[in-house]
Amino acid sequence: MKTKEFKIKVVETFAALITSAFGLVAALAWNETIKAGVAMIFDSGSDIWGLLIYAILVTFLAIIMTLFIAWQADKLKGEDKV
Repeated sequence: MKTKEFKIKVVETFAALITSAFGLVAALAWNETIKAGVAMIFDSGSDIWGLLIYAILVTFLAIIMTLFIAWQADKLKGEDKV
């Protein structure tokens, strides 16, 4: 029975790694897309302003999405009392 448990853990770990890898690829794709969008909108002489706006935008988006995902997870667990 230990062999079956080990195989299950290996498959679960492999699935988590593959999911993380696809998440990284998607994040990198969005990274380039957002940078290109910011560059198009805020075409300034200095790249520092574009990078600053990009960093603020991504940070804000990360906060909003993290809160949304946590809220959804709580809701699915039945911990949402509202």
